[in-house]
Amino acid sequence: MSDFSSWYNSIPRFTRYYLTATVGLSVAEKIGLVSRYALLLNWPLVISHFNIWRPITALFYYPTSFHFLMNCFFMYNYSSRLEKEHYLGSPSDFVYMLLFNWICCLGVSLFVPLPVLMDPMVLSVLYIWCQLNKEIIVTFWFGSRFKAMYLPWVLFAFNVLLSNGGMLSLFGILIGHLYFFLKFTYPLELNGSDFLKTPQFIKNYLPDVRPSGVFGFAPEGRTTQHNEPQRRTGTLFGGAGHRLGNN
Repeated sequence: MSDFSSWYNSIPRFTRYYLTATVGLSVAEKIGLVSRYALLLNWPLVISHFNIWRPITALFYYPTSFHFLMNCFFMYNYSSRLEKEHYLGSPSDFVYMLLFNWICCLGVSLFVPLPVLMDPMVLSVLYIWCQLNKEIIVTFWFGSRFKAMYLPWVLFAFNVLLSNGGMLSLFGILIGHLYFFLKFTYPLELNGSDFLKTPQFIKNYLPDVRPSGVFGFAPEGRTTQHNEPQRRTGTLFGGAGHRLGNN
């Protein structure tokens, strides 16, 4: 239990909140504490019967299965890395990224039935990490190795073949691409406006914090500059592992 507690507390704060809510709500439905049909996203019931909780429960609930465990693994792995690396010291920016992706998922659900939102949410977060770490080498099933930039499309093809969830994965990729373009490509490479600048009221509630460390040294975990990409090996299911040459 002490090992589990140490591991659990080592998960970055908002990734930990997300996973805890997801596992807790999904397990509660599995053991019969709450009805599945009260958790699914159904816009007619949201509007006509004022079931305003459904957009939130649809974010966290997912039927327990092997695919559910895979989604939890990917969210833990890549959301943790984003929160600890790129958004280190900026919790408001990380939360705003999650909020933007969630709102986009809700927008898609107005036109395409999406009773649960976990699949597109996971792929959107994974896509953003992969775009910020394009040159990192990851390892997927059967020892296949490729750059991280291709991982979302490998998972898309994987879901098409095995779980018929290709469209949900594609929605997640498109949402992640929209965020990445508006947050990074357009303002930084095309000299455009930052349309996804975190609102000040979120900054006030979740102020930036200075990473602890020795003055004069960059904090560990930061993404390298694009002209000096890191190359790492990955772990099973596409997780990015240690740098080559390190123990």
